[in-house]
Parts: sequence; C-alpha cells; structure tokens
Amino acid sequence: MPENQLNEIAEKADMIIRNYAFTRKDNVISILNLKNPEHAMVISPDGTMLETNMDEIEQVIVLNIWKNDAEYMESANA
Repeated sequence: MPENQLNEIAEKADMIIRNYAFTRKDNVISILNLKNPEHAMVISPDGTMLETNMDEIEQVIVLNIWKNDAEYMESANA
C-alpha cells in the first residue's frame, strides 16, 4: 500500500494505538495494522470479530487493545 494511502487512513482514523488505526463506519470498526497494512480486521462495536486476515496472535493483541481502549474512541465521538 502506498505511503500516501496509509497517511490518509491514519488521518481519518478515530483512534490509533500501537500502530493500529481504528476507524468507525456504518456501525463496524475497521482496524488496520499501519506497519503491516496487509493485516486488517473488522469488528462490531462490542468487539465481535466479523472478518480478518490476521494470525491468531495478532487477533488477540488487537482485540485486547479494543477491549482496553474502546472507551476513548467513544468519548471522542460523543
């Protein structure tokens, strides 16, 4: 993925934590690994994984980030 496209994603993200960009759209959260943009996940607001191509270890890491920090994304949108 070109750097300018990554920058655009990062700028539009609602939250970036540990190189993961979290973007809310149409009642789902898209998560992109900015250091490895081939790795992505889509979750529901309650943290249910809907789609991913991440390995199991990265899935656990990302879902833990969401579990611990989702409140910050919600307060930013309030």
